[in-house]
Amino acid sequence: MKLQSKLILIICSLILFVTLFLELLFQHMLSVTLKEQIGLRALGVAEAVASSPTVKNAFKEAEPSKMIQPYAEEVRRKTGAEFVVVGNTEGIRYSHPIPERIGKKMVGGDNDAALSGKAVVSEAVGSLGPSIRGKAPIFDDDGNVIGLVSVGFLIEDIHAITWPYQWRVLMTGIVALTLGAIGSIAIARGVKKAIHGLEPKQIGLLYQEKQAILEAIREGIVAINADGMITMVNPTAMSILNVPEKEMIGKHIFDIVPNSKLLEIIKTGKAEYDDEMLVGEQIVITNRIPIVDKSGVVIGAVSTFRNKSELYQLTQELAQVKSYAEALRAQTHEFSNKLYLISGLIQLEQYDEALELITKESNVQQNFIRFIMTEIPDPIIGGLLIGKFNRANELKITFDIHRESSFKDVPKKINRDSLVTIIGNVIDNAMESVLQNHQKERRVTVFLTDLGEDLIIEVEDTGPGIPKEICEKIFDRGFSTKAATGRGYGLDLVKKALGTLNGYLTFDTFPEGGTIFTIVIPKYKK
Repeated sequence: MKLQSKLILIICSLILFVTLFLELLFQHMLSVTLKEQIGLRALGVAEAVASSPTVKNAFKEAEPSKMIQPYAEEVRRKTGAEFVVVGNTEGIRYSHPIPERIGKKMVGGDNDAALSGKAVVSEAVGSLGPSIRGKAPIFDDDGNVIGLVSVGFLIEDIHAITWPYQWRVLMTGIVALTLGAIGSIAIARGVKKAIHGLEPKQIGLLYQEKQAILEAIREGIVAINADGMITMVNPTAMSILNVPEKEMIGKHIFDIVPNSKLLEIIKTGKAEYDDEMLVGEQIVITNRIPIVDKSGVVIGAVSTFRNKSELYQLTQELAQVKSYAEALRAQTHEFSNKLYLISGLIQLEQYDEALELITKESNVQQNFIRFIMTEIPDPIIGGLLIGKFNRANELKITFDIHRESSFKDVPKKINRDSLVTIIGNVIDNAMESVLQNHQKERRVTVFLTDLGEDLIIEVEDTGPGIPKEICEKIFDRGFSTKAATGRGYGLDLVKKALGTLNGYLTFDTFPEGGTIFTIVIPKYKK
């Protein structure tokens, strides 16, 4: 059975049960109340008749019924009772609505209490049928019981009184049931519309699928409602934020991420992509998207984010492959030229010059590699510097590593990808700078030292220097003095990578030209 049909059936059944229960309860209460009221009314009439002087005096006569019958019938007509019967202590009637029954014994078997001197209300079957009776004793002047009065109203008369009320209650119940059925249909349709026509099994399956998807996604996901309360979070987000789920769901986003911009997304309704932000001690790349209902109203926002170091790892792996490829290409190109030169010298029979050239090139390459392997044993950093050396040779740039350099004591916990980003981008900027110098020697000098508590990297170039008017802008993302598009990201990446390592960078431009960049990275967090 479909959800809509189930809802209609359940709601209508509930309304029917409640309506019937209330109707029966009302009928019962009405019947009981009427019986109590009519019994008290009958008892009141009976006591009034029992205390009447006419009735008491009649008991002194030889034939009491001659005085009592007319009086009792008058009282019956005026009070609307079904009968007013007066009898002696033996239960012999002195009055009755049916005169033929006068002188006969009273029926019902409920006279004992009255004959013992107590006024009572009883329900019994008399000669006229089931009735509610009020019975009162008749006392003489000495206080002795000389008879009793029985005043009664038939049960069927009570039913006749209650029927109009029962009919009204029944009609009210029918109306309530009809309105309830209409309301249940409206509720069922509203629920179906709210859940997009899905059935409970489908909703359950979607929920399980959603949970599986959230657990499979390697990006952190956090969703909030319009008030900024967290409504959903996946395991990756809990891991990145280092907060258990039970401490996140229902909390305000600022309690978990004080610098979150999700509330701004709710206000503006505009999505933001690939934004960097600091979460705890981690830099994450985050996307923020508003949640909009069918009417176009923003009802919340969702953020996906991923640790930037993971993205760095991927990009740097690609960068390293590209760097190695460029280095091999540069080396191949450079050695091709040297091979052509050696081939020409041999063809010209200049064997001594050819041998001298071969020895020189071999010594330069071997000495450089030997120095790198000895003083900079880290394969990642060493490989980067060898690649930059080959690239500089191709560009006709003198690339020197200061012979006092030493980079042996680099802690393992310092991220090598961040170091590659920092050193590689600063050296690339230096090479691009010296290529603009057409008059001076094109030289880039690198100095690395690990003495003390910091790693220090200096990159000096003989380029034209950095103009004062742009000194404050060179670290801005997208800023570049080159006209080509897609530039201006190198120093921005350097700045952010230094942020993850708690390092900093300074630079100086010499009056005669040239710039020196100094990078300081603490070996251990302070």
